[in-house]
Amino acid sequence: MAHEIRALDVQSIDQVRNLIDQDPIRHCFLAARLEQSKQSRFRPSYPDLLGYFDDGKLKSLLMTGANIVPVNTSLIARQEFAAVLAKNGRRSSSIVGPVEEVADLWSKVSDSWGPAREVRANQPVMALRQNSSRDIDHEVRYANNSDLEDLMPACIAMFTEEVGISPTSNGGGGAYRNRISELVSGRRSFVKYIGTELVFKAEVGTVGAGVAQIQGVWVKPEFRGQGISVPAMAAVVKLVLADLAPVVSLYVNDYNEVALNTYRSVGFEHVDTFATILFD
Repeated sequence: MAHEIRALDVQSIDQVRNLIDQDPIRHCFLAARLEQSKQSRFRPSYPDLLGYFDDGKLKSLLMTGANIVPVNTSLIARQEFAAVLAKNGRRSSSIVGPVEEVADLWSKVSDSWGPAREVRANQPVMALRQNSSRDIDHEVRYANNSDLEDLMPACIAMFTEEVGISPTSNGGGGAYRNRISELVSGRRSFVKYIGTELVFKAEVGTVGAGVAQIQGVWVKPEFRGQGISVPAMAAVVKLVLADLAPVVSLYVNDYNEVALNTYRSVGFEHVDTFATILFD
């Protein structure tokens, strides 16, 4: 059977949706990418989406933007994608997705791409489809523009703590502020104050195929261990289910026992496992 690797076009999109429908939680990154194109005023194009086609049928896909994301890739598809990635050189800051696919793809490009800054080989993906049974914190609310001056340092602190580098490095401060502002204006940013002090925040970074993926969960260090996170996350879940999507998901590093215990307490269940390869 003839197979080929090529960028997707508008004629291929229905086949992409078939892949997404097989596992919307796993493929919400891709679903969000397609929904972003639908909102564009211009004719959609997908130069960042490489498809593996077998006799004209889309079997696998690779997102090749700031993050490399394998979608439904087989062993042979990963071999083909790896050859393209090795030839083009590394242009992305990470590889992220299902653990088996990421590990195999990384093994195939590591020689040509050079060392990773960090390998996170076990990241439980968790999901919740109903409101938490835990008491919610009614002081958790949507962020607004007046919160930005408090929110920006909190987001930078959380990102730096989680990823290991500041999102404002190498002149990225303006773009990062724009991103946070977009989340605030899109009602995808949540905050809790005690008095005038921001002590909790979280964002929904991705929405697609009926799945909203939470990211950036943060409690101010001096307020940790005081029981803030569980009721605050229960409140975020309630708002997200009511306004954004019928499924709430997130993924977390396996060594972050505090976060895992929080999410389990809220009611999240382990449904998949991701891995992430981070680069400088």
